Amino acid sequence: MTDEQLIESFNWRYATKIFDPGAKIAEKTWHTLQESMRLSPSSFGLQPWHFVSITSSDLRQQLLPHSWGQKQVVDSSHMVVLCTRTDIDAAFVEEFIASTAEQRNVTVESLKGYRDVVVDFISAMTPEVRVQWCKRQTYLALQRLMDAAALLQVDACPIEGFLAAEYDKILDLPAKNLTATVCCALGYRSSEDKYAELAKSRFPKEKLFTEL
Repeated sequence: MTDEQLIESFNWRYATKIFDPGAKIAEKTWHTLQESMRLSPSSFGLQPWHFVSITSSDLRQQLLPHSWGQKQVVDSSHMVVLCTRTDIDAAFVEEFIASTAEQRNVTVESLKGYRDVVVDFISAMTPEVRVQWCKRQTYLALQRLMDAAALLQVDACPIEGFLAAEYDKILDLPAKNLTATVCCALGYRSSEDKYAELAKSRFPKEKLFTEL
């Protein structure tokens, strides 16, 4: 991919308002989008998230009244609820360190210094502050998903306009130590979506960058 092709992909992307309900994401493409989320960066590499993909039309209809009536929730090919883990603690870090040791073919003992740094860091936060910190990590996964979608010419619309408490209830997230943080509808734009043809409204580079 050239520099020009990359920027062209990002110019092509927009927050899709009207999806074509009949246009579905191919299985291979969806697996690629899933992998892009799995490979997202996070502080310490902790991955304090879980991704709930909803294709059930019944579930989507239940979520719609709690989504400000945004039709993307029901019309898109895939609806992803990016959730934040609420149980990030020393035990979770131990699980993460064990997984890292296995994947890198090293001993758990060799990662003790790293483990101690992470545990000390998260232990210094209150549970409420820790969840907020984890939510900020979850947004990194959202951006990775949206970038990957743009490069694959899959339309996407990030959604913050929803009642997280209601999503949590409907999807039974607290029982899994999760809370809904942000959503993303994915699929293909409808020819009736007038926003697809609008020029992007962005400040000029001179207003946004400072070089020192």
